[in-house]
Amino acid sequence: MKRILSSSFGSAVAGGLVVAAVGLGAIEAGWVGDDGDSGGATTAPSGQANLVSNEAGRSGSGGSDDGLSVGEIYERDAAGVAFIRAGQASGSGFVIDDEGHILTNAHVVEGAKDITVEVGEDGEQREATLVGADPSSDVALLDVDESDDLTALELGDSGTTEVGDPVVAIGNPFGLDRTVTSGIVSAKQRQIQAPNGFSISDVIQTDAAVNPGNSGGPLLDSGGRVIGINSQIASTSGANDGVAFAVPIATANDVVDQLLDGGSVRRAYLGITGGDVTSEVAETLDLTVERGAIVEQVFVGGPAADAGLEGSDGQANIAGQAIPSGGDVITDLNGEPIEGMEDVITAVNAGAPGDELKLTVVRDGEVQEISVTLGERPAQAEGAQQQAPQFP
Repeated sequence: MKRILSSSFGSAVAGGLVVAAVGLGAIEAGWVGDDGDSGGATTAPSGQANLVSNEAGRSGSGGSDDGLSVGEIYERDAAGVAFIRAGQASGSGFVIDDEGHILTNAHVVEGAKDITVEVGEDGEQREATLVGADPSSDVALLDVDESDDLTALELGDSGTTEVGDPVVAIGNPFGLDRTVTSGIVSAKQRQIQAPNGFSISDVIQTDAAVNPGNSGGPLLDSGGRVIGINSQIASTSGANDGVAFAVPIATANDVVDQLLDGGSVRRAYLGITGGDVTSEVAETLDLTVERGAIVEQVFVGGPAADAGLEGSDGQANIAGQAIPSGGDVITDLNGEPIEGMEDVITAVNAGAPGDELKLTVVRDGEVQEISVTLGERPAQAEGAQQQAPQFP
C-alpha cells in the first residue's frame, strides 16, 4: 500500500540537509520501502584526479555521445568547484559564469555574515557576497571578485536525464576538498522538503555517495555538464546510505534569473496539507473515487481557505497508520486527472502568485468545481517539522 503522507504543503520527502558543520538527518518518508539503488560510488581523496577510470556505461543527458571517464570529468571540472565556508558551516558550490557567480545551497550560507570560497586551480581563498537565496528551492547565488581566472562549469539539461544515466558528484565531504564520487540516476521527479518546509519538485535521486559537506556541489552528467545541485540525503545514520537528492539545474536556472533581476524569488502558495488516495484508503473511508489527493488541513487565511476548500474532521486507521478522513478529495487540476498529492504540489510549484487553479473535488460523495487564486508563499511552511540532527 502506498503510504498516506501528511505533509506541510507541501513535502513528500523529509530529507537531511547535507552540511559539514550542522546537518539535519533524514529517514525516507515519501514512499514505502527502500527503493533507492544501493551505492556503487567510489570516492577519490582530495587532489587525486584519476582514481576512478571506468568509462561511463551509457551516455547521459539526453543520449549525447560525449561520455567521459570519471577522471576526465574531474580534470575538466574540479577547478570550478568551490569549498565554501560560511560561519561555522562549510559546504560546496560551483562557478556558473565568467562574472564570478557561484551556485550553492541556501542552507549552506543561511545566517552567515562572512562567506569565503576556495576555488580555482590553486584553491585561492576569496571573499564572497550573497546575491540572494531562495529557501523554497534551497538555492543560493554568491558573487566573488577577481573572477578572470575561474573555471565556469557547463550547465546541462536536467529535463533530458534518464534513470540509469551515469553521474558524477564533486564536492567537499567532511572538509576533504575536491572529492569525486560516481553513480547513476536512480530515479527522477522525486520531491524533497526544502529548509523552509515546502517541497522541491522534479528532484533527481542518485546513488553517488553524498555526505556532509557535499551540499551545494554539482551533480554532473557523462559529458561533465551540471544537471543538479547535490542537496540532501535519505539516511538512518546521518551519512551516505546510497540515496542522495539533487535539485535540478532547470530549477536553479529559474532561481538565478530572478535573483539577478531583483534579489528575491516569488513563489505560489495554496495552503493545504494532504496525502494520496489509494484503493485501500478509498475502501476504508468509503470514498467514491480511488485516486486523487485527500485534503487534511486547510490553513486559515490561505488561498485554499478563501476559495472554500475543506479539510479533514476525523481520522481512520490502515495497518496501524493514521489517515485523515472527511476532507475534500481533489481529483482533477485544470481539467486533468491527478494521482495524488505530489501532482498538486508539482502544479503549485510550477505556478506563480495570482495564477488561477481549477480544482475538481469530491465532497461527501458530490463533485464540485472550485477555483483558487494562488497566493504568495510565506517564508516558512505552516506546521513544518524538522528532523532531529543525526550528523556527527
